[in-house]
Amino acid sequence: MPLVVLGVDPHKQSHTATALVAGSHQQLASLRIPASPAGYRQLLAWARQFPQRRWAVENARGLGCHLTRWLLARGETVQDVPTTATARVRELSRGRGRKTDALDAAAAAAVAAAQGDAATVQPEDATMVLAVLEERRSNLVGQRTRSVNQLHAVLRELIAGGAPRKLRADRAAQLLRPVCPATAADRTRKQVAWELVAEVRGLDRQLAAIGKRIQDTVAALGSRLPQTVGVGPVIAGRLLGRTGRASRFPTAAHFASYVGAAPVEVASGERARHRLSRAGDRQLNHALHLIALVQARSPGCAGYRYFHGKLAEGKTRREALRCLKRRIADHVWRVMLADEQARQQPELQAI
Repeated sequence: MPLVVLGVDPHKQSHTATALVAGSHQQLASLRIPASPAGYRQLLAWARQFPQRRWAVENARGLGCHLTRWLLARGETVQDVPTTATARVRELSRGRGRKTDALDAAAAAAVAAAQGDAATVQPEDATMVLAVLEERRSNLVGQRTRSVNQLHAVLRELIAGGAPRKLRADRAAQLLRPVCPATAADRTRKQVAWELVAEVRGLDRQLAAIGKRIQDTVAALGSRLPQTVGVGPVIAGRLLGRTGRASRFPTAAHFASYVGAAPVEVASGERARHRLSRAGDRQLNHALHLIALVQARSPGCAGYRYFHGKLAEGKTRREALRCLKRRIADHVWRVMLADEQARQQPELQAI
């Protein structure tokens, strides 16, 4: 039996699968199931008629993420196919780009069969735990910022001159205690201010707890990123969580492009010009920026010497900082790749 690629077009309420022979792209059968555990079991039972099979799920990290995790937990091989790749296949096939669920599933299978843009999905590991924790922490930071801004606005109406810029819950409470409201509106403002103080205190406790969980997870992974100047547990958690497996980037240049630390060429010829890249993961780019700022201000580290060496060459501070960010991106990728390979060694020995 030849290898069969099972393309899946996922939707919120239903999934459609099409079986395609890898060599000839011959369509064998199609199946539509509800997006539910019962539907997944029906899909896997249908797929078992093809002993040699692999799955190609369109947008496996989006609408197809639940089915992808379910299949991986049962030992199936799953590839992620971007929606742009399936769109190209439809446009180049007969039917003038006609779009149906079955055709989308067949297009996903065709992309995977051709070994084009499809990427094999790996089972979730501890880096995914960090991704969940980092996303939660980012949301908590946003909520705290909004609450503190509201507290500033209320205190500005209650106290002459308002509150200092770097406002903490304890300081806000000290400012509120001596306030004696004279009107009903002021009494309401003071009550709202106390509610905001309690809200900020609760968010501070949650941030401290989730920071501890990130620190413990990074330590359990055995990551050496915190040994780098400017990388604390939270920054290490962001780098590991948002990057995932470092091995998915073939080279350090690919990683630098992913995080937006690689310059983009905008002209060719005898004098090529480059500009700052605005592409890539901006959260990772911000993490590298923070590391670069710390290293540029820390005498004794390699980043400090590199930064000031660029200044001596005649570069501006901004240009030198961009060069340092690229150098840090290369270092971060190498450290994460070495840590990943070290974690895989015990697994290989156990096998």
